[in-house]
Amino acid sequence: MIFTDTHTHLYSSQFQDDRVETIQRAIDAGVSRFFIPSIDSTYTQKMYDLEALFPDNIFLMMGLHPCYVKENYLDELAHVEAEFAKRKFYAVGEIGVDLFWDKTFLKEQQFAFQQQIQLAKKQGLAINIHCRDAFDETFEVLEGEKSNDLFGIFHCFTGDFSQAERAISLGLKLGIGGVATFKNGKIDQFLKDIDLKHIVLETDSPYLAPNPHRGKRNESSYTVLVAQKLAEIYNLPIEEIARITTENSKDIFGI
Repeated sequence: MIFTDTHTHLYSSQFQDDRVETIQRAIDAGVSRFFIPSIDSTYTQKMYDLEALFPDNIFLMMGLHPCYVKENYLDELAHVEAEFAKRKFYAVGEIGVDLFWDKTFLKEQQFAFQQQIQLAKKQGLAINIHCRDAFDETFEVLEGEKSNDLFGIFHCFTGDFSQAERAISLGLKLGIGGVATFKNGKIDQFLKDIDLKHIVLETDSPYLAPNPHRGKRNESSYTVLVAQKLAEIYNLPIEEIARITTENSKDIFGI
């Protein structure tokens, strides 16, 4: 039984004291595939160092996180392109729009999002989307880039059923994590109406730990807890959840 965590920040400083142990704990739990999103250029070397620890299990993305789109965003986008010229990545991400903290750079965020979608198309890769308090603004860019070569994951999906259908219609799978286990998470109320072929598992660790660990540090081994919740929702054995969601991740990342 192989689980795939399609979005985990294992390079985070929150793991500095037990990073290897945390990854090994996940592997021991059956989570043996970890897809690592990029944030900005200051995290690039940390990602490479992480990959070197578990080269058979760690798969890297490259991109500029919307919260890090600031005055120097063009330099950061140039860094993303330069890294793609050097080596292989498995997706462009995490990219998107985030208006939770600050709306100052909305237009720049949308421009960076669009540019990185076009980079993904050029590379033949998936995108990994971050969207917070910005569904309309995110879909505005996605609709403008809608095409047969647009595909990826709507990471940490927290929208409603109609937004889920809209994302799927654009070639995106839904990244489901700890929020599905929250009493007020809401997505558990309609997930059963979404075909499992559109779902992948994620933790977004160290953030958004599922119940019963809500409010504490999240880690990739908790992917299994998310899978258990989906097994309840879909009334399927957890082995089937693991199999289907891992196959879905292979379709997206090509590995």
